[in-house]
Amino acid sequence: MTSWTAAVRRYAVRRLPPEKLLPDTQPAYMSSWIYVFGVLTVSSLVVVLLSGGVLALMGPGWWHASSVGKYVNSVHLWSVELLMAVMVLHLWGKFFMAAWRGRRALTWVTGAVTFLVSIGTAFTGYLVQQNFDSQWISGQAKDTLNAVGIGAWFNVLDFGQMLMWHIVLFPCAIALLTAWHILLVRARGIVPPIGASAPEPTP
Repeated sequence: MTSWTAAVRRYAVRRLPPEKLLPDTQPAYMSSWIYVFGVLTVSSLVVVLLSGGVLALMGPGWWHASSVGKYVNSVHLWSVELLMAVMVLHLWGKFFMAAWRGRRALTWVTGAVTFLVSIGTAFTGYLVQQNFDSQWISGQAKDTLNAVGIGAWFNVLDFGQMLMWHIVLFPCAIALLTAWHILLVRARGIVPPIGASAPEPTP
């Protein structure tokens, strides 16, 4: 009788053999700049998660009062700015390349959903700044959320709830979606330009 672990291993190796999971060559068309924005998105996300983890570990008092805390807070802010900018460029680029071609629809969907979750993460990030800006944003947002009927369980005036959404739920969702997205890219391959034939891989 075959165990479930063996079945999962065979399925994983069949879908993602080592040469696809960790390739050492890429198609020649990847020399175009349009393919850089995906890597920049992942790289900036790593900085966001690391800097955000330090901020969560040290607490609000540290990033408001300590010079090192203010520096890490600035790194977190600007890495988020970079993340959103390159993610939008990546999304636009793949949209105009029709990146869902070749059975890549799920790859496209996971990327688009990750973008939407990132917007929610950025929104809650503004709400936990603990300054007048965050108070004004939360005050304006509560009426909208109450009007659509979700203000009862997504209370933007509750700092503790918004902090947990920002440092736990949303980051976990983004990390899982990003990992799923990358695995799908590895499984289906990088989408070629429209009308291009698949060239021989180059180092």
